[in-house]
Amino acid sequence: MVIHVVMAGEDLYSIAVAYGVSLARLIADNQLPDPSQLATGQTIVVRIPREVYTVRAGDTLAEVARSAGTTVRALLRNNPELGGESAIYPGQTLVLRYQEEPRETLSVNGYAYPFLDQDLLRRTLPYLTNLTPFTYGFDREGTLVDLDDRALIAAARGLEVAPLMHLSTLTPEGNFSNELASLVLNDRAVQDRLVANLIARLRERGYAGLDVDFEFVFPQDAEPYAAFIARLRRELAPLGLPVIVALAPKTSADQPGLLYQGHNYRLLGQAADQLLLMTYEWGYTYGPPMAVAPLPNVRRVVEYALSEIPAQKLWLGVPNYGYDWPLPFVQGESKATSISNQYAVQLALRYNVPIQYDQTAQSPWFHYTDQQGRAHEVWFEDARSVQAKLALIPEYGLYGAGYWNLMRPFPQNWLVLASEYRIRDGG
Repeated sequence: MVIHVVMAGEDLYSIAVAYGVSLARLIADNQLPDPSQLATGQTIVVRIPREVYTVRAGDTLAEVARSAGTTVRALLRNNPELGGESAIYPGQTLVLRYQEEPRETLSVNGYAYPFLDQDLLRRTLPYLTNLTPFTYGFDREGTLVDLDDRALIAAARGLEVAPLMHLSTLTPEGNFSNELASLVLNDRAVQDRLVANLIARLRERGYAGLDVDFEFVFPQDAEPYAAFIARLRRELAPLGLPVIVALAPKTSADQPGLLYQGHNYRLLGQAADQLLLMTYEWGYTYGPPMAVAPLPNVRRVVEYALSEIPAQKLWLGVPNYGYDWPLPFVQGESKATSISNQYAVQLALRYNVPIQYDQTAQSPWFHYTDQQGRAHEVWFEDARSVQAKLALIPEYGLYGAGYWNLMRPFPQNWLVLASEYRIRDGG
């Protein structure tokens, strides 16, 4: 795999010729909205086939996979033009293997709302170990707030992806409630009802594990929170269901701030089977313009986490979005717009500005001036920034990557992931 950075004046045809690959494959792999337009500084992922197969009449994808000594999931990853579906036709060329084989193995989890576009879901599932529908809440009695998750669960199971149930304190207004968390952590009767309801729902829907995300936990509830997670693990272990916990991105045990103080890495690391580091949102809606997940910041969180938690318990959080800030930034007044990584490139094309790359943050960015004459600053993710983040997983021996979230297409991410890593099946 090569990550090509577009230079001024280049077109996709010249890039295809330079690497000796098919123009059609470059377009299909990168899912370019308009292949005739490339932004200076944009990334193009180039994968060079080593072994291909021409489909014959009567072939099925499963038969091709079996004959080639590979899997249907691997073929779907190698051939994004299939769109995650098994339909093939005579004369079609399938890539069986690329020049560089993945050397490292990891697990991949992705979070998705139930209204995820079905075409995007099919395209994404071959790259996942787990799929986590977002989210189950609960009320003050310990009763679950229902989630329309059946379609996501069925789709996941159909492609060897294990679904994880997600429990949070998110309210209907979209805020995490520390008061609701405190209630269930300290009122045994409410907690008993919630645990019973969780077990019933896990069994009913056929979930493969539980992912718990209580944010802004009161500092005094740090120990009760860890005790609650330990209880869930004891209750679910006989069912063969692991408990995963989302962690605020801390860099020290005594880090101040309501986001951090209720998450005790050492205690939660002992209590849970696995833990997700939410290593994103340094650049956020109400903050100043900066990368969503600057690599030095991510690295500091990982290194602190490793001082408290075994590496094989840890998932690295990876963002699938960017932000567009109006300038000048005014604290308390300015508000960034969340955008997809593909849309960021379209903005650079629309306003004819080059995409820059911050070597320290390992993130792309650019400035533009809109039609009303207002300046903007955009930070987002591309193939380079994702490659840099994912490289931390084998470097530190972490278990896998958790994507927040899958609602927006980001084809280059999956190209990089599939090119450089073997992805565990969820079963």
